Amino acid sequence: MQETNIVRNIAIIGHGNCGKTSLAEAMLFTAGKINRLGKVDEGTSAMDYEVEEINRNISINTAFHNYKWNKHDVYLMDTPGDDNFLNDTMFAAHVADGALFTIGAVLGVKGQTIKFAKIIKDQGLPTVIAINKMDRERADFRKTVAEIKELLPIKPVVIQLPIGEEENFKGYVDVVTEKAFLFDGDKGLVTPTEFPADLVDEVANLRESLMENVADSDDDLIEKFLEEGELTTEEIATGLRIAVRKGLLAPICVCSATHNQGTAPLLDVINDLMPCPSDRQPVTATIEGKEELVEIKPEADQPFAALVFKTMADPYAGRLTIFRVFSGVLKGDSFYNPNKKTSERFGQLYVMEGKEQKAVDSAGPGMIIAVAKLKETTTGDTLCDASFPVIIDSPEPLKPVISFAVSAQKGDEEKVFSSITKMLDEDLTLSLTRQPQTKQVLLSGVGKVHLDVVGSRIKRKFGVEMELSTPRIPYMETIRKSARVQGKHKKQSGGRGQYGDCWIEISPLPGGGYQFEDKIVGGVIPQQYRPAVDKGIQEAMEKGVLAGYPVIDVKIALVDGSFHNVDSSEMAFKIAGSLAFKKGAQEAGLVLLEPYMNMEIRVGKDNVGDVMGDLNSRRGKVMGMDSIDGLEIINAQVPQSEILLYATDLTSMTGGLGSFSISFSHYEEVPAQIADKIVAEVNAENA
Repeated sequence: MQETNIVRNIAIIGHGNCGKTSLAEAMLFTAGKINRLGKVDEGTSAMDYEVEEINRNISINTAFHNYKWNKHDVYLMDTPGDDNFLNDTMFAAHVADGALFTIGAVLGVKGQTIKFAKIIKDQGLPTVIAINKMDRERADFRKTVAEIKELLPIKPVVIQLPIGEEENFKGYVDVVTEKAFLFDGDKGLVTPTEFPADLVDEVANLRESLMENVADSDDDLIEKFLEEGELTTEEIATGLRIAVRKGLLAPICVCSATHNQGTAPLLDVINDLMPCPSDRQPVTATIEGKEELVEIKPEADQPFAALVFKTMADPYAGRLTIFRVFSGVLKGDSFYNPNKKTSERFGQLYVMEGKEQKAVDSAGPGMIIAVAKLKETTTGDTLCDASFPVIIDSPEPLKPVISFAVSAQKGDEEKVFSSITKMLDEDLTLSLTRQPQTKQVLLSGVGKVHLDVVGSRIKRKFGVEMELSTPRIPYMETIRKSARVQGKHKKQSGGRGQYGDCWIEISPLPGGGYQFEDKIVGGVIPQQYRPAVDKGIQEAMEKGVLAGYPVIDVKIALVDGSFHNVDSSEMAFKIAGSLAFKKGAQEAGLVLLEPYMNMEIRVGKDNVGDVMGDLNSRRGKVMGMDSIDGLEIINAQVPQSEILLYATDLTSMTGGLGSFSISFSHYEEVPAQIADKIVAEVNAENA
């Protein structure tokens, strides 16, 4: 069993197209874990191995690997940078001990970068910043550093100053030791070189700034710095290590992942500055069945406790449950799941290595472990020793914000929906619901790309195609005024006839749903037939009158009628009730209602004007604004029909920084000109 102090557990986090996966590839290659340097663009990387990732050139799942470097065991989690798969990044950040925050030197700080920086800050993750793609055209190290300082809730300090940029990127100066290095071949290594004369002043200024920041983060060092005005190289290094592990400072390194430049120094920085599991604060958990809190100490001699943060389907191993060990050492063949109140048996422990799994005999703090074919355990569950039944908090999954109607080709329905059900186990941001008004089954997710990827996976894994279409809006109908009408059903065709006759009063009942009142005096309609009138009215309400949408908020009073001793029946009065309602609804002034949604939209200050203008164009009503953590929060109510693809539109408007949540609010009358168009479309479809 490895010692906890040589374990590092790192999530690679960053915006799309910043080169996270390429950097992970270079790290694995430099450490000798893989024997060739794969490329994302060619679909040969160790981490992006699913067909959908190769086709789209993006990470869709968090991928896992590990390497050994200078006697340290490092577990990597390469997280997605696309908003559609942000949930994976959130869960990985929750279980990581540190973040390798990757930022592209060309694109710099984007909206998504700010979003990821907030995740890092919220989790209190010790962070190393890697400014990647330093070899690319228009790479600008100093501009990128300035953006980091200005826009991110992280306090950066430069510890590597690049020698050259773009095609001239050839090395770096270590600001702590004031030594210069050139890149040596394509193995990620470096060799010492003469200190560049043109960087002397800049390095001196950076070192002075580094010294001040390091001193500020430690009481003993600040005292010495104020007295002597200087810290030794060893004191700077020690103080930097303490500050990074406390999450106070984020050192900046430079690299080019695709050319494998600067990788070995980055591996050294991770070993030296990133915390081991025992450096982190204990995790707080709840004892099963009690409100009592307990600390989970990240030590090997404690009882075993782990958190499941991902579930995935493997074509060979079946369903894989992936968890982070927080305390103790897992051996044997079973553990306890307090969330499900059951023990689970497992066959083998695995360490994930890209698309492969390597069997291990035991697992200790900091390790990312997978087991196959658990029956009850799902993402968010705690696994522990039965003698220590604790529940570790898990993040709340992102709520779906976009929905499409899902269908299948004739004969494939059962297979498609069983396939979707399996995907729901793997992806907590998916939901499958049935819309009663429109009779459609809705598949909801984080974005259109998200749902497209789900469809691609289902086709590849299960051999069936699901079809997505724009969902119908669940409109409703209601009335504006009151009316008194007769519904009469009389039919004679030899033998026994049909006779039902009722008078009803119909009136609006705003917010009251449906109410039926029996006001019959005497026996003009026998008691046994009156419920049939009610039933006929309700069935007619469900089918709608104006455009086939359910009618709501109506009060009905049954006030008069007549019957025939032989020809009257429940069916006849049911039909009479239906006829009365349809006639009365028309006379009472039918109108179309549309659902309004509550929206909470989070954007940067620079985007507020564009977003507000866009909401107005969608007939939205801004209900208020607030500010939290540097973001503006816009609360609005918007017609559902206007925001079916809002997730995509908001990303475009805000450069990926914006996010929103959505929930049903209420129904409102549709403006007349829009209602006329909807009714005409429905009538044309039914013609």
